[in-house]
Amino acid sequence: MTDAVVVSATRSPIGRARKGSLVDVRPDDLAAQVVGAALEAVPGLSVAELDDLMLGCAEPSGEHGTNLARVVAVLLGHDGLPGTTVNRFCSSSVQTTRMAMHAIRAGEGHAFVSAGVECISRYRGVSGSDLFGADVMNPRFTEARDRTARTAELDADWHDPREDGALPDVYIAMGQTAENVAHLRGISRERQDHWGVTSQNRAEAAIAAGHVAAEITPVTTPSGGVVSTDDGPRAGVTYEKVASLQPVFRATGTVTAGNCCALNDGAAALVVTSADFAHAHGLQPLARVVSTGVSALSPEIMGLGPVEASRQALERAGLTMSDVDLVEINEAFASQVLASADELGVDEERLNVHGGAIAYGHPFGATGARITTTLLNALRVTDGTIGLETMCVGGGQGMAVVYERLS
Repeated sequence: MTDAVVVSATRSPIGRARKGSLVDVRPDDLAAQVVGAALEAVPGLSVAELDDLMLGCAEPSGEHGTNLARVVAVLLGHDGLPGTTVNRFCSSSVQTTRMAMHAIRAGEGHAFVSAGVECISRYRGVSGSDLFGADVMNPRFTEARDRTARTAELDADWHDPREDGALPDVYIAMGQTAENVAHLRGISRERQDHWGVTSQNRAEAAIAAGHVAAEITPVTTPSGGVVSTDDGPRAGVTYEKVASLQPVFRATGTVTAGNCCALNDGAAALVVTSADFAHAHGLQPLARVVSTGVSALSPEIMGLGPVEASRQALERAGLTMSDVDLVEINEAFASQVLASADELGVDEERLNVHGGAIAYGHPFGATGARITTTLLNALRVTDGTIGLETMCVGGGQGMAVVYERLS
């Protein structure tokens, strides 16, 4: 079986949605800059030898629509490069890496771009966490949505509606799933706040040490300005400050702006080739894509998605959690990170060592490739070898991928 390897990985700075440094940058222009940078990092690779450009995007409509991947290829001047836009919500650019690995192993290509982008600032008719309009929802879920509203109002414990013969709420707001997971797994507000502070403090330390700059491709905005740093990480965050914040999703809930991610703009890109192709072209692989996993569970507790997906990926790799040097669990919410880490047996010392999405932000379609970039960078900094990347996914899914660092 032919191995798939990552030969280039980079990301844009991450901007705050609607008020940050990238609000004026279209998603296609942003993705084009980052994909272009990923390709420039491997001058031994001719674009004519690429088999496909696969681009993850969680909401592929408006400026994110019309097959964004193909738009990016043409913007870059690569008219002969195919492109497909892939949606698996927050793990869209993990899915594209998985697709590249599968194609390479199947012998249907040797070189791919796996990228992702999301510019929430450029969404139309959407505000806050209300990403779906009621007019497009299937009315068969009306009872489920009413039940979600009652659960939120009472801040009640969660149980599986399937036990009552009812449909789960597939449109449930992500913040409500985080509150459900906190109830179900007993993740206290105090633990969530401490993890939120840890994420910010670790990001602050990684930035100060110069580790984060190595991941970032500066972005030129339409006005000609250059953005080279993330908007998000905050210096000097303390537990006392985070603990004083009010709940966002339930009056007596535990999820606050200090222990969950923000809405963001950003892009990230990997170049994935077969090991034979990399060797023949003199490309230095950064890491081998060892295995992947994808799973599903009730949409109402989607934050536990990393658990089964990670178990799948580790089993396919012939590894256990004790073999893993570093773990990256996407920090949509501290409650789901902690609950997933508890079930998987991940100690905090090897979890998100450079901080996570609570600090940096979560540009949905880009986050998978962003985390890969961060994980490979952290493995290099710590001289680790095996890394596990995993994330929960809207609609009740989980994805995971195991990497082996090669340089």
